[in-house]
Amino acid sequence: MNVFDIIGPVMIGPSSSHTAGAVRLGRVVNKLMDGNIPKEVEITLSGSFAQTYMGHGTDRALLAGIMGYHSYSPEIRDALKIASDRGINYSFKKENIKGAHPNTAVIQYELDDGTIGFMQGASVGGGNILVNQINGMNVDFNGDNNTILVMHEDKPGVIASVTNVMHWKYAELNISNFHLSREEKGGNAIMTIEIDSLPPETLIEDIRELENVSNALLIRRL
Repeated sequence: MNVFDIIGPVMIGPSSSHTAGAVRLGRVVNKLMDGNIPKEVEITLSGSFAQTYMGHGTDRALLAGIMGYHSYSPEIRDALKIASDRGINYSFKKENIKGAHPNTAVIQYELDDGTIGFMQGASVGGGNILVNQINGMNVDFNGDNNTILVMHEDKPGVIASVTNVMHWKYAELNISNFHLSREEKGGNAIMTIEIDSLPPETLIEDIRELENVSNALLIRRL
């Protein structure tokens, strides 16, 4: 247990689960969008998120995170207006997602270039989060570690190519967790690679250049 677990995060808002955790979920989406501002965002809230999101500022917190703000950013208070001023068309809806954690949010976004993305995650207490779906595929990470997401085709040798690059060019990096998810055999897939330290930006560039890799993203420790 660390001090964060004991005293919780530094934050704006009344609730670590409903505000700080919501900001962190939004920040994952900000990373998935590579820092771009979306033109459309639809946020589905389930469980207690759906029941109390206005009173606890969960709506503002999620939008603030999507725009790249932190849990301690004073802009959270005005996130709805800031989003509107930036031309973000956002909406919220309630839905009972079967089997989901009580504080679950599903965030769907569209960028100006037509790119569409999807993330499902939950705020699990004390400002901590768990991300369990990206673009319809199962993942499993919490943002506590630097995380590399590799979107690729499910072809033989792709995993070896990525890990070989990491081994031969960035031997100082240590992989602490690895997870693979795929839509179907031979279809789209996502590698989730958690590492102990922050990698050089060149690692992401090198991975993006590999055959059958469509994109790679670094989600720095949140």
